[in-house]
Amino acid sequence: MSEVRRVLDADAKLGEGVLWDAAREVVWFVDIKRHRLWHYDPATGSNSFSEAPGQIGWAIPAEGGALLCGLQNGLYTFDPSGNQFQKLADVPGEPAANRLNDACTDPWGRVWFGSMDDSENKASGRFYVFDRGDIRPAGPSGIKITNGPAISHSGDRIYFTDTTGQKIMVADLSSSGVGEARPFADTGALFPDAFPDGPVVDAEDHIWTGLYLGGKVARFTPDGKLDIAIDIPARDVTKMAFGGEDFKTAYVTSATKNMEPADMEKYPAAGSLFAFEAPVAGFAQTRAKLG
Repeated sequence: MSEVRRVLDADAKLGEGVLWDAAREVVWFVDIKRHRLWHYDPATGSNSFSEAPGQIGWAIPAEGGALLCGLQNGLYTFDPSGNQFQKLADVPGEPAANRLNDACTDPWGRVWFGSMDDSENKASGRFYVFDRGDIRPAGPSGIKITNGPAISHSGDRIYFTDTTGQKIMVADLSSSGVGEARPFADTGALFPDAFPDGPVVDAEDHIWTGLYLGGKVARFTPDGKLDIAIDIPARDVTKMAFGGEDFKTAYVTSATKNMEPADMEKYPAAGSLFAFEAPVAGFAQTRAKLG
């Protein structure tokens, strides 16, 4: 495993949703609070951001070349060639004060995502699945800050994160649906001052999570035991993704929205996109099926 390096100074207020686009060989991530959808090309170092029409929680490559994006007021498609966002669907029953926060795809091309109270005060967040145009509740509800979900390499498990509750849950998953969520890891017992943020699963079916206020990413075994923790030069670490030709380059997003000037002096690289060579590989994410 190599040293953690800063690959892009994004000055992100709330960097999130990092993901490797294998077809384009670029990294996508968002800055939720600045309404930015970033792309970064590791081969050339080129990068740019597009202005989203609202707070954008995630962007996932979809079949046909578009990205499927979760914004505060629903799902959008984004055309990278035309740099255009287009509203696709509302999320039925979502409170106006909520926003969408994190997402992933499963092996069948369904998109799993969560919502949360934008003020982070009410437990109004829950999880959903977007299944070829149909959006329905699926997974835990009554959560202040949802993160994930994340899908196992084998596709038989789905992980849900309750960030303020400092816990990760797991449920059985199949092509026909999702089972009841059960406890997986109590991150508060291991990192009492940190909060589990975005999760991702590697090719060995271990789950990694960013640790907000913890300055680390942590890896857990399939039975919920802490395996390793890696220091990141940012206090508020949000999410990790595996990328590169061999899926062994880990990309990590970070945030600055809750940091004071003294915190920024201690973590001057906060808000950046980081990378390191991981001890294990990840795997390619399925493209979202829009219809």
